[in-house]
Amino acid sequence: MKRTTEAPCRPSDDEQFRLLVDSLTDHAIYMLDPSGVITHWNTGAERLKGYSAAEILGQHFSRFYTREDRLAGAPVRVLDTALRTGRYEAEGWRVRKDGSRFFASVVVEPIRTDGRLVGFAKITRDITERRAAQEALRESERQFRLLVKGVTDYALFMLDPNGIVTNWNAGAEAIKGYAADEIVGQHFSRFYTEEERAAGFPARALQRAADEGRYEAEGWRVRKDGRPFWAHAVIDAIRDEEGALVGFAKITRDVTERRETQLALQKAEAQRARAQKMEALGQLTGGVAHDFNNLLMIVGGHLKTLQALAAGDLPPGDPKVVRAVEAIGIATRRGSALTRQLLTFSRRQTLNPVVIRIDERLDEFRAMLESSIGDATTLALHAAKATWPVEIDISELELALLNLVVNARDAMPSGGIVTVVCENVVLAPTDTPDQLAGDFVAVSVADTGTGIAPDVLPRVFDPFFTTKQAQQGTGLGLSQVHGFAHQSGGTVTITSVLGAGTTVTLYLPRTEERPRPVVEWSAAAPEGGAALLVEDNPDVAELSAAMLTELGWRVEHVGDARAALAAVAERRFALVVSDVVMAGEMDGFALARTLRAQQAGLPVVLVTGYSEAAARAHAEFTVVRKPFELATLASAIEAATAEARAAPSNLVQLRAARRRHHGEDES
Repeated sequence: MKRTTEAPCRPSDDEQFRLLVDSLTDHAIYMLDPSGVITHWNTGAERLKGYSAAEILGQHFSRFYTREDRLAGAPVRVLDTALRTGRYEAEGWRVRKDGSRFFASVVVEPIRTDGRLVGFAKITRDITERRAAQEALRESERQFRLLVKGVTDYALFMLDPNGIVTNWNAGAEAIKGYAADEIVGQHFSRFYTEEERAAGFPARALQRAADEGRYEAEGWRVRKDGRPFWAHAVIDAIRDEEGALVGFAKITRDVTERRETQLALQKAEAQRARAQKMEALGQLTGGVAHDFNNLLMIVGGHLKTLQALAAGDLPPGDPKVVRAVEAIGIATRRGSALTRQLLTFSRRQTLNPVVIRIDERLDEFRAMLESSIGDATTLALHAAKATWPVEIDISELELALLNLVVNARDAMPSGGIVTVVCENVVLAPTDTPDQLAGDFVAVSVADTGTGIAPDVLPRVFDPFFTTKQAQQGTGLGLSQVHGFAHQSGGTVTITSVLGAGTTVTLYLPRTEERPRPVVEWSAAAPEGGAALLVEDNPDVAELSAAMLTELGWRVEHVGDARAALAAVAERRFALVVSDVVMAGEMDGFALARTLRAQQAGLPVVLVTGYSEAAARAHAEFTVVRKPFELATLASAIEAATAEARAAPSNLVQLRAARRRHHGEDES
């Protein structure tokens, strides 16, 4: 038996559409007959207008209009327009059942069947909130336009993406001289100088603003009358919600007066700095000339004694000859110390740090210090036992102590006591202006002199500053102390009371390394040992050769690095002593590196009077600084020989330690 099933009843397309329309609540959708009488009413219309279907069906749609619109015939024009054009669309005020008004977006379209008008479809939407937001935005824009137009100190204007001016405020007219009708529609590049336009500055400014969002710069701009002014300009890129570039906002301010003021201040500051520099140079040249003239007088005066010795007028052991030799030696050392002061105050003096205990060396300094203070002054040295080791340049410590003791002596013209104390201290950050903390060895020098005025005390470490009479000092003594302390990783402080005396304290940081035993270098030359001397100054070469000969070396002299390489290639040498700064394409530093690559076991000693060259060379080689004495050269030769004989691993460690001393990277 064949069975059949009846399909469920489904609504027609018209019924489905009616259900869809009735379910919409955000839009009032309803039908009118050809005369405007309401024939259909959906749920959205009831919610929006306030009428139920029973209340409104059969009523004319004009009741939704305001009284003013009805009297003006607006409802009739709506239907006539829809019939004539096929669609009517507008916005306006409408009235709810309770009399309240709302702003509506309205669309009316005629409905035809077989070409015959059967009515109208009307859709109404409440856009009151949107209109309020639009009105608020328009009001804000209106106020902003008024604000921009009212600003006169800044040129505020808009550019399109190509740089064409699209609006213009009163400030722009005041600064640039163009009225709005003269400049709107023109390219903004006309504000630039001819040279900047030719160089493409305007295009680059817009490109940077477009790429980075903002461009800011200062430069010369040109007014309508051709007069230049110094402008501070900002260009911001303006983009729409999609990120597309719609133009640029440009702000320009005339800062010519500010720039002229700044230039005047800079000029005055430069003039003041030049005056201070000339004053400082005057102090320096006066003090240095005085000190060096004294030294030259000593050397020149005693030179006649040596000339008499050379002529045979005096015997070698004559007391005059002995005093002359001692005096010339002292003058030479003082000249060397003065040169080191000039370098140390600017921190360009190269340090040769070694690990020592100052208490073990203080007695060695006694004779030097006592000889510098005279008979009217008493020197008292006090050192705690077993002071902590410090890593410092001994010669610079000697010079610092000498400077401090001499200053203390000068502060006591009638004599007094200079007390030097060495002790261990633990610093807290608040103990010194540099806020250093940790373990330090303090070396203080105190006097019982006149003291220093409070207004002078802050300047005592300044280069060239001195309270002594003209040409009685260089003003570099305390600068050397200050430079040495900071180069050594420490600091220096000063306290003083007028009429009671002054105390200067050096703080040198403790090191964990142990002091090395002092070795007396003999620098005895190997039997028949040949030394190659590389020096381009004949007088210095003669003296250096004499020193090497006295140490037992057979000396061969060449004048430049190329000749030295040729000599080493042809003959065997046990030592090379070379100046660092020489004429030619290769200096002594490059020569030493080349020799090390060719003969790793060849001892090389570099000699220089330049602090920068010494700093560069000392990280890799044994260096002697000019002027030097025989014992210094002997020690350097012994050190270079020991280094050349060291095993490769020890050599690497030694050179790494040198780099650490000079703050270099080992990588």
